[in-house]
Amino acid sequence: MLLAYPFRVLVSHRAAPEAVTSMAVALLLLAGAADLVPTSVVIALTAGAGATLAGLRLSRLATRRGTDPTPRAAGVLLDGAVVAAGLTAVVLPLTNRGHTLAVLIGSLVAAALSITGLYRLPGRSRPAAASVRLRWLVESTGPAVGLALAGWLLLPRDGLSDPVRLVAALTLGGLGMAALNAFAGPWRRSGAAVCRGGVLLTLGGLVLLATFPSGRVALLAVPPLVFGMLLVAVGAAGAVDDAEPAEPVAAAWPRSVLPAAVLLLASGLHLVAGRAPDRTSVVLALAAVPPLVLRELLRAGDAPMSARRAAHRRPAGTAVRHRRAAPAHWLGRPEPPPERGLGVPEGAGIGAGSTWSTDDGPAWSALGRRPGAGPATPGDRAALLDALAAIGDVPAPTGALLLVDLHGTEGIGPTAREDVLAEAMHRARAVIAPDDLVTGCVGTGFAVVTGAGPVLAYALGTRLLSALSPPYQLAGAMLRVQTSIGLAEVSGTGPADVLRQAELARRRAVQLGRDRVEWYDAFLEEQLVRRLDLERELPGAVARGELDLVYQPVLDLADGQPVGAEALLRWRSPVLGTVLPAELLPVAEDLDLVGELEWWVLDRACRQLSDWSVGVRELWMAVNVTTRELTTPDFVQRLAAVLAAYGVPPERLVVEVSEPRVAGDLPTVVARLAGLRSLGVRTALDDFRAEHASLAQLRRLPIDLLKVGPELVDARSDGQPPLIDVVVNVGERLGVELVAEELELSTQVEGARRGGCRYGQGFALARPATAERVEAYFEEFPSASR
Repeated sequence: MLLAYPFRVLVSHRAAPEAVTSMAVALLLLAGAADLVPTSVVIALTAGAGATLAGLRLSRLATRRGTDPTPRAAGVLLDGAVVAAGLTAVVLPLTNRGHTLAVLIGSLVAAALSITGLYRLPGRSRPAAASVRLRWLVESTGPAVGLALAGWLLLPRDGLSDPVRLVAALTLGGLGMAALNAFAGPWRRSGAAVCRGGVLLTLGGLVLLATFPSGRVALLAVPPLVFGMLLVAVGAAGAVDDAEPAEPVAAAWPRSVLPAAVLLLASGLHLVAGRAPDRTSVVLALAAVPPLVLRELLRAGDAPMSARRAAHRRPAGTAVRHRRAAPAHWLGRPEPPPERGLGVPEGAGIGAGSTWSTDDGPAWSALGRRPGAGPATPGDRAALLDALAAIGDVPAPTGALLLVDLHGTEGIGPTAREDVLAEAMHRARAVIAPDDLVTGCVGTGFAVVTGAGPVLAYALGTRLLSALSPPYQLAGAMLRVQTSIGLAEVSGTGPADVLRQAELARRRAVQLGRDRVEWYDAFLEEQLVRRLDLERELPGAVARGELDLVYQPVLDLADGQPVGAEALLRWRSPVLGTVLPAELLPVAEDLDLVGELEWWVLDRACRQLSDWSVGVRELWMAVNVTTRELTTPDFVQRLAAVLAAYGVPPERLVVEVSEPRVAGDLPTVVARLAGLRSLGVRTALDDFRAEHASLAQLRRLPIDLLKVGPELVDARSDGQPPLIDVVVNVGERLGVELVAEELELSTQVEGARRGGCRYGQGFALARPATAERVEAYFEEFPSASR
């Protein structure tokens, strides 16, 4: 059953064909190993079964409905590749001569179709920079040569000439390492990576078939061949149907440990057999040395980065790094907290009024220079860079740069702003060491250069936060400011790089809500590049037809029947892959594209709802809107026009708004929700929290559905009854029905049912999928109430 798990897509029972195929393959392999069934027959039957099942899965992808032809083209090509691979193995019992040639021809056809299909597959990760690809190649070459050496040692010598054996070993080593990179690389959880790994396994199985002309040893080709074909189908479906992509984090240990383990095993077996190393083994072993040396040299260049990360690992209970809050709820995801997300206007530039930069233009002032005295001379900036260079020139450099930015001085005059900055620098000098350097900058910030190590430098940053937080006395008023501090270590990198790194960290502190210290990390630069890519590609995504919707069914918890679905936005970018609303919302807000995207979602959801009215059943569709768009004056009128255009009854649409955001403009939100209900549209409050303020606010809101998370359903640590009991009682008094969402465990589903929730939604019930697959899912419930 473990083999069945990766193939589960919508509900668990759909993995049954893969599970049955896996067990049948295992039984046939055992029969072949025991000489109960001829080897060629075992290969033909197992490959035929795997190709048939994978081909059926891919044929559905190739014939699916939709406006985007790219998934269909990928499905056709990958289906052809799987069929070619399966036929190559199936016809082996009929081939008396030209065994190797037939397999090679089939392998080339399958490889050509697979490569083209992978290129057309949605969800591919964006191309990496040339330097990243070169580094990845260097780090993969050594393990690949090690796998090739293992193949050379393990491949049988009987019946194989040395050139054929060497070519087979090198090919298997390259394919094996490429498969490891797919399954353990940064995007290993994406459907495209799974599909790519499946293609590589399939080709590896074909290479083994071409290498072994006969005998039971040919059975070694069956597992990679069959399971590779199944993974091709699973990965392709996952890439198109958008199983939630995870963050791009690589698993380094499989790519290092597995090749070494295979080589160690092969060497042990070779020695146990009493065989001495031959010339080819020695050459392959020596060939693995240069890439390994080059890899270590590259890693040595990363030592400063590793030192920074090591310094971040503080004892439990000591807060060093600050992680961002949960992703934003928008069109199916939680909305961000009141602080802005990535790209906040104050951080889009370097800082309010600041001119931090590594160019020749920043206005640095020397220690003691009056802030705001005008642009500094090049010698002032040179003084700061010289101080950083002096720390970095020692054999074992230790030191740090802290960039401090003050927020909240925008509404005061320039003279008062200068006074606040002068007072801030005076407070800073009171907490730094005598040998530390403080420099001012025209605007609202200053810099501190310290010779302390990373941990002490971070402690200094926290002391600066405490010293700068008390109010500032101005003429007749007190001013409170917020502080953002970026910290970068001086550990062998150039002064300009240290300055840039500290600025990136300071910008991150602004983005995460201010009043914090942020450490530079290389991931910050990756995020910045990602952010710039999003800002470049998002405008025009609607016009280019790159947006898509997936739908997550909502079930009646009493009888398990579907009652509706929630529309969730996906951006299928050909450059960035599939982008979720959690990433979209901050960028769309800053680019003022929220309205355009939300109305596209409403239009597409209503159109799909109209199609389902004819072909499926009368189910309701839930669509999330932000309070920003809901409170526009013409929202109700525009929505009524969309419903009329598609002939959708208003009661079939549910408009959801997030509870944490409604308090900002509660009267307008109440008016718009009332307008929607008068139109006949049902309304829902999402992300409800069982707090006193939320309960009081609930009584004012004209809503029909209340959506609660699993935290209200789960048992409480203090032994008290779950909070869902309180919410259900309030909902019953107000005539509001409850929907328990984000249910990922069967215990949560049962808790929601016992607690009195009428409806449920979450991975434990049904996963988000395309309209066609959700429609097929609905067809499994012909007796469901409408």
